[in-house]
Amino acid sequence: MNEELPKLIDETNAITDEAQKDFGQLNAQQLNWKPSPAQWSVAQCLDHLIVINSGYFPVIEKIVHDGYQPKLQQRLPFLPRLFASLVLQAVSPEGKRKYKAARPFAPSSSAIAGDIVARFKAHQQDLIRHMKMAEKLDLKKTIITSPVASFVTYSAMDGFKIVVAHEHRHLQQAKRVMETPGFPK
Repeated sequence: MNEELPKLIDETNAITDEAQKDFGQLNAQQLNWKPSPAQWSVAQCLDHLIVINSGYFPVIEKIVHDGYQPKLQQRLPFLPRLFASLVLQAVSPEGKRKYKAARPFAPSSSAIAGDIVARFKAHQQDLIRHMKMAEKLDLKKTIITSPVASFVTYSAMDGFKIVVAHEHRHLQQAKRVMETPGFPK
């Protein structure tokens, strides 16, 4: 039923390992360095992922604990597939277009504590816990609303795919920050 979920869990573990390997040895100054005022630091990329991914947790918990009632737009058959395709395209690492993060999901500040990599790792473990909590549900038929836009719906499985693709995108962004001339060594 959820044959894609183990692969997504493996990818999430790999992302966690990659973040630890690439950013775990950086100090607070390096983590918070920004190529320009309009660009994000490594720490902001990780903070953004923690904030936005956490938006999925309450709905997953409601679904798992039987307190979930789909809204009308979540019951329309064609919209979730359309929205999932559009969002996956937008957040994929291959996507060339840049999007401005909605205010509630923007990084908290430009001076993020140096323990952000450890917090990201803990968050990833929580994300995996939520994926495993939902593994017995029919995630392809369970339609949820995006934590970013209340009019956007997609399956819970597509929600997990979106999370993983989005993480890949921002890890690449964080690596580009480290490759920028002027990055503190």
